[in-house]
Parts: sequence; C-alpha cells; structure tokens
Amino acid sequence: MITMGISYGRYHDSSACITRDGHVIFASAEERMSGVKHEARFPSLAIRAGLECAGVGPGAVDAIYSGSGSPWEAYGTDLRSYLFGTIAPTAQNAYLSTLGLFNMVRDRNGKNCYRSEFRVSQARFRTINHHLAHAVSAYALSGFDDAAVLVVDGRGSKEATSIWHGVDGRLRLCYMIRWPNSLGLFYASMTGYLGFRPNCDEWKVMGLAPYGKPGISARSLIIPDQAPYWVHTRRLSDHMWTTHDPLVKLFGPARQPGDAVNQQHKDIAFAVQDACEIAMLTLSREARRLTGSSCLCLSGGVALNSKANGRIAASSLFDQVFVDPAPADDGVAVGAALLPYLERDGRLPRLSIRDSYWGRSFSDADIEVALRGCKLRYVSVAEPALVAAQLLAESKIIGWFQGRAEFGPRALGNRSILADPRAGDMPDKLNRVVKFREPWRPFAPSILAEHASDYIDLGGPLRFMSMTATVHPERRVTVPAITHVDGSTRPQTVERKDNSLYWQLIEEFRKLTGVPVVLNTSFNLQGEPIVDTPGDALRTFFSSGLDALVLGGYLVQK
Repeated sequence: MITMGISYGRYHDSSACITRDGHVIFASAEERMSGVKHEARFPSLAIRAGLECAGVGPGAVDAIYSGSGSPWEAYGTDLRSYLFGTIAPTAQNAYLSTLGLFNMVRDRNGKNCYRSEFRVSQARFRTINHHLAHAVSAYALSGFDDAAVLVVDGRGSKEATSIWHGVDGRLRLCYMIRWPNSLGLFYASMTGYLGFRPNCDEWKVMGLAPYGKPGISARSLIIPDQAPYWVHTRRLSDHMWTTHDPLVKLFGPARQPGDAVNQQHKDIAFAVQDACEIAMLTLSREARRLTGSSCLCLSGGVALNSKANGRIAASSLFDQVFVDPAPADDGVAVGAALLPYLERDGRLPRLSIRDSYWGRSFSDADIEVALRGCKLRYVSVAEPALVAAQLLAESKIIGWFQGRAEFGPRALGNRSILADPRAGDMPDKLNRVVKFREPWRPFAPSILAEHASDYIDLGGPLRFMSMTATVHPERRVTVPAITHVDGSTRPQTVERKDNSLYWQLIEEFRKLTGVPVVLNTSFNLQGEPIVDTPGDALRTFFSSGLDALVLGGYLVQK
C-alpha cells in the first residue's frame, strides 16, 4: 500500500510524506522546494518530488490524508472563544478565522488542489484531527510499544495540548486542553512582544533567555505549575503594542524589530523560557500519571523547545524520551501518511527510526551539471570527508552537501555548515558573516557517539538535535564555540551505521585535532529555508562568508 500525508492550511509549514507498506520513503517541507521560509501553499512541489522519489505516478497512491483538522471545528472554537471572552475578538483574529474557513472549505482541505494539480480522483482522501496526526508521528517513529504521547503546540482545531496513551500500535486520547489556553500562544505572543516574529522566531527567545536573570515573573500571564497550566489569554491576544495593551502595562513598551536588546528584554526572555519549561514538566508529570508509561513521546511546535525537552529528560520522570524529528506542523504529514495503516491493520507501524534523511538527493552528475552551469572552478575529490576535515582543522568554514536532505528543522550532517568548535571567536564570526543573525544565537555540535559521554551529560542517543545537554565544565575550554553561555548545548550524536560519511568526517577531524566534535549549523542564511539543491547550495555559498563548499565528490573554494 502506498499512502500520502500532507500538511496544508495551517498558515505555515506545508509538507508532504509518502510511505510504502508502513515505511517512510519520502518527506519534505514545501519550503525546501519553493525557497519561501514556512511556506503555507499547497505542497504540490513536495508531492511531485515525493512521487518521483517513490517511482510512482499520482494514480498509484491508495490513500491521501490531510493533517489539517476540521476547519468548521476550528471556526466554531474561535467563535466560542470570542463570545465567552477568553480571547480578544480583534479584527485581525476574526479576519484570519474567516479566511481560514473560506480557504479550507473551498479547497476541501486540499482535495480539490490535489485533483486539480495531478488530474486523478480515485485515491481515498480524508482529513484527520491535527493533534492525532502529531501523536501518530511521534509514537510510530519512536518504536515504543507502551508510551505516553504529549502534543503541545499553538493550536489544533480545538486543542492546544493533548495527552495520548500508545499501546501495541494503538492510540487513546487521555486528556485535552482547549484552545486558547495554549502554551504555544503564550510563547508566540511573548516572541512578538520582544520584537521577533511569532510562530517563527521562538528559538531566538530561547537562545536569549540564558543571558537574563531571575526577577521578572510571568505569573501574571501564565500559571505553569498546576495541571492544567493556565494562560491568561486576554492579556496576550492584542499585539497592537499600544499603551493600553496588557503586556505594555505589565512590562513597558514592546521592543520593535531592529531595536537593541537590553537587559529588560533578556530578563523577560528568561521568565518566558522558565515558565515554558515548568509547564512542560507539569504536563509530563500529568502524562506519566494518566498513562503509567515509562516512555514519553513529544510532538507539536512547543516540542521544538530543546531546553524544555532536555529538562524533561533530566527529570527522570521517564526512562526514555523521544522527540519527533519534525515536531512542528510539517511533521503532521508523516502522521497523516501512517494513520491509514492503523485503520487497515488495527495497529500503527512502529519504526524506531535512527535518522530522518527522507528528502531529495542529487548524484555527482547532477552536481557537476550545476557547477558547469555556473561556470565555476572546482576539483573532484576522492575522499570528501578527509578534505573537509582538513579544512575544518585550518579553521575554515565549509558548506557540506551530501546524500538525502534531512526532514525537519535541524541540519543533521547532509545539509550543514560546519566549523571548528575549538575557536572561541567562531560563533561571532558565523553569526556576523555567514548566517547574518543576532550575536547571541548559539551553535550546536555533532559528536561521535562513542565519545559523547566524555563531553556532555548523556542519557542516551541524541540523534535529532532535539534536546539540550550540559557540557562538562572541564571540556568547555576545549569546545567553546558550541557551549552556550549557561554551559548547555544541543548535540547530535553520530553513529557510523546511521551516516557513515559524516561519521568519517568527524573521525578524521578527531585524528587531526584530538577533538571528536564539529560545529554543525543549518546550511541556510537568516530568513531562508535550508538548502535543498546544488543550485541552492552554490547561491548560499557565494552569498555568505563560507570559505569552501563540498558538494558530493566536488570541492569549490573562494
């Protein structure tokens, strides 16, 4: 059986996934092909790429499930929230609710778009609950038999948070918190107040938080340590930032985009992040109580908060914690594609994934066509991993483009920018001349799994850069470029059988320097998606301060 899952109609992060007989064979966000960050259009480009990867035509797909949820249910939830005064009925909110309903009813949650684009109609098309799609993705990919599943995001149709119990390939809803009582709404609103883009730049607040200090309380906005948490939504939903805005009354004028970041902003970020972590711990305790499971799966946009995830893992509430490699809305395409197997077989597949290299790949012949088309000087290299390691040991910053693209927001060694973690000035250089982003933004390491415990507190494999760990104090001098101001880092542990070429690169770097770690950040510039094609990589290379680019078996240097 061939199934397709899509994410569409959520205002951001549309995507497509294709499975064959319960195994994921392709998954990609539409933004990788369109070049538009958080692309929301119908994922026709991702669908075409997926069909090509699967080697089938549109007519071969047996079932197409959309994880968007019911637009009528969402609209009804909005109306109830406005009528009962739980969220401010602003003109903007009303417009977005009505527009969302109109678009999804017109498109029939993407069914009409698919039929128009691909001229086929026989596939079974169904819209499923948004939080269910999140839960299926996390549970099925974890490989756990018995697990609590915690989904926390901005909103589903009516849900803001849900707790599920997965047993023997089946899922049961245990608990649900209705929107707008939303942890995601709280964090997004404060992201906007701090001068960043809501539902886009939340990790900037997370990166800024360690520079703040305790003293400001978020309890006027959220009570995070009761079950359920409680968000004072009417104080968060205006976003006009006038003198009458509740947040302005509480904390003073909002920071405008481009303004300098002062200590007040850092302290507010600290309070927001701390409240988020406490609320996530509270929800995790409730998940353990309701399910009795010793394993936890996390999904939903708030599960991108690696600090909160790391705090849950360190709490010993659960023996094992698995975070969906694409926990935001792009990941619901995977859950939507896997749900038909539950309906057919009575059980979900349990895949126990070790990687998420599910995107497009390009051969050396494809790469050479791109290089010749740009009329570039390049050389063929027999051992790209060794060449890259030598460049890194010389403190060069390189683009690394290999194999299939990663699914999800993290670069995991196939679409990466790599640098020397030993250089203390490397973060400033990368932020200033390569990534073109704020100077406080931290960088993550890729570390050989067999040496990881020598550098970080490790509770198990960390394959997807989904949670933070603490760098051992005695190692912080050795790898300062990947150690954040609070001593934390967001590591990827690399095993040879998962990505042999990337493992070889880090091993060669270890032989040259004695350090089994490289700095790894996503191969993109600020405001752009991670590169997908050789052409994307070349454009980014020449638009930034990268020193060298290794594409497949070819090397380009400036």
